[in-house]
Amino acid sequence: MTSNSIYPLIFTITAVIFSSLLFLFPYGRERKSSVLTTIDRWLSRFEEWTLLISVGVALIALFLNVVLRYGFNYTLAWSEELVREVIIYTTFIGCCVAVKNRSMIKIDASVQLLPKLKPVLTHFSNGVILIFSTLMMYYGWQMAALQARTFQKTLILQIPLVYLYAILPLTGVLMFLRTLLVMHHDVTQSRVDA
Repeated sequence: MTSNSIYPLIFTITAVIFSSLLFLFPYGRERKSSVLTTIDRWLSRFEEWTLLISVGVALIALFLNVVLRYGFNYTLAWSEELVREVIIYTTFIGCCVAVKNRSMIKIDASVQLLPKLKPVLTHFSNGVILIFSTLMMYYGWQMAALQARTFQKTLILQIPLVYLYAILPLTGVLMFLRTLLVMHHDVTQSRVDA
């Protein structure tokens, strides 16, 4: 393992341990619930505002480009690149919202056939998402670090690519936190139902 590859590993392990400690720390039930509610509220605000701003920017850039192209026979060179980058950010933040809303792609035929397996399959699905988000943190950090070392920029807007690749570890952290929140909700809900 080279010295450059140790930093993403440290980042990933730290993020996983910190996130897990939020749910294992011996707070009282009310205190733990308020901490988790606060985390959920802040994540929701971040995701909603990021999605709102990114979709708004994409719509304005597209609308402006269409009006200028067909009305004045002039094209904005930067518009297409900006929209592409905004859509990438929107997609990754949308993955975090999908985890929150339990809208990730899944096959529910087995749950329909064997309803008693639903809790086991739900925990398995959440575990797969945790593993995926951990890998996303690790390899996303490596890719962002590579872009930081090479100082590459986008062609037209000259935005450093490290800003675009930074969405990968950020999404990994957000998906990890969201999955832990979903798992905590499932466990507390099953205790209430029992």
